[in-house]
Amino acid sequence: MNKIEVRQRIKVIELLVIVAATGVLIFANWSKVIAQQTDFSDEKIVHLLDEPRHRTVHNEGNMYLLDVQVNPGDISFAHVHDQPILLTTIRTGAGPTEAPVRSILEYYSEPLTHKVSNDGPGLLRIIAFVNGGDGVEGFGDSPTGMSKDADLLNPWFRSHQIELGPGEQTNLQTHNNHTVIVQRSEGVVHITREDGLTHELNAAGEWEWRNPGSTFLIRNMGNTSVIVAINEARE
Repeated sequence: MNKIEVRQRIKVIELLVIVAATGVLIFANWSKVIAQQTDFSDEKIVHLLDEPRHRTVHNEGNMYLLDVQVNPGDISFAHVHDQPILLTTIRTGAGPTEAPVRSILEYYSEPLTHKVSNDGPGLLRIIAFVNGGDGVEGFGDSPTGMSKDADLLNPWFRSHQIELGPGEQTNLQTHNNHTVIVQRSEGVVHITREDGLTHELNAAGEWEWRNPGSTFLIRNMGNTSVIVAINEARE
């Protein structure tokens, strides 16, 4: 068994562990995607950032935010991952999901070429955060104003997932890295800066970018609970 096959088997096992722990399949057909093909020598291979289903919607230096959308029955081009990536899955082909945010760091040292497919019946959608830097040691960049510890923390990413009840809001918080707030469930959310300027999110998959040092709070404006992910790319 070669290194690629070993790495692919490890990824399948990791996915099954996540499914067993959460009861949610983050990528509806991830094991099929991994197993379907490993030799792309007769195909054109593109970089992740050039794959049309992985659409770049924001870029700051080495940081890229991608809105990944794969229609039912579609399959992406073969593409190379060579940067750590943080995945906030909005929908699998089977429907909406609030599965934990997940990072894949091994691409930094072991690039992988693969395709992404979707058997449906619905849209596959992921908000992906790519960090092209070399990672950060230590915790000197920790945010202020957070009421809970990070749900995910590694040299490239930090992520908090919070649920706000109707009318509930966070404390004022300040993040020292480029930060993306992603709405994960239906509802209406206001993101308000310290100076009062407000941006509204009103659907799962909508997002707002904040530069380092920006102070803001998040308020649920709806009548039902809403879940948001606050994702940082550390640099």
